[in-house]
Amino acid sequence: MFTGIIQDVGRIRAVTARGGDAEFVIAVGQLALGATRAGDSIAVNGVCLTATRVGAGEFAADVSRETLAVTTLAALGVGARVNLEPALRAGDALGGHLVSGHVDGIAEVLSLTPDARSVRVAVGVPPALARYIARKGSVALDGVSLTVNGVEGRVFDVNLVPHTQAVTTLGEWAPGARVNLEVDQVARYVERLGGN
Repeated sequence: MFTGIIQDVGRIRAVTARGGDAEFVIAVGQLALGATRAGDSIAVNGVCLTATRVGAGEFAADVSRETLAVTTLAALGVGARVNLEPALRAGDALGGHLVSGHVDGIAEVLSLTPDARSVRVAVGVPPALARYIARKGSVALDGVSLTVNGVEGRVFDVNLVPHTQAVTTLGEWAPGARVNLEVDQVARYVERLGGN
């Protein structure tokens, strides 16, 4: 589990094809890897990956064919900046919302509009996921926990405050950007319990 509070922005150091899957090596910036071991989970742009090797200032993770197909990771190359968050540990503060790191789909940034010191971002979602987005609910976009301002059809909007723009990759977004979307877990469970 994760919180959607990004702790570092890393860079992809290497991508190696492995029989349909891929191995990513990711260099960290400020993220302390001293307590991280092979087998630990790290969210990369909101995708839960398992560290296979941990070295000085970097870790490696295998990315399955399924993950490459349903997330934006396949489009990232060497040098790409990525949001990083290690898994939540017992006793850690829950600053965002509970995020699983299981991406539901790929959303698209439609527009960015200045809104005082923030930027208001309109995001389009696949029709099948629109039903899970609620005004004042939570979403994770590229791993960042955000509050939904409003929803109309398959478009919702969020605000990026200056801090979020500065410490994540979201400040680099432009219209047309494809981003990993994880809807609020509660919405998925409510639907399942309702029998739909």
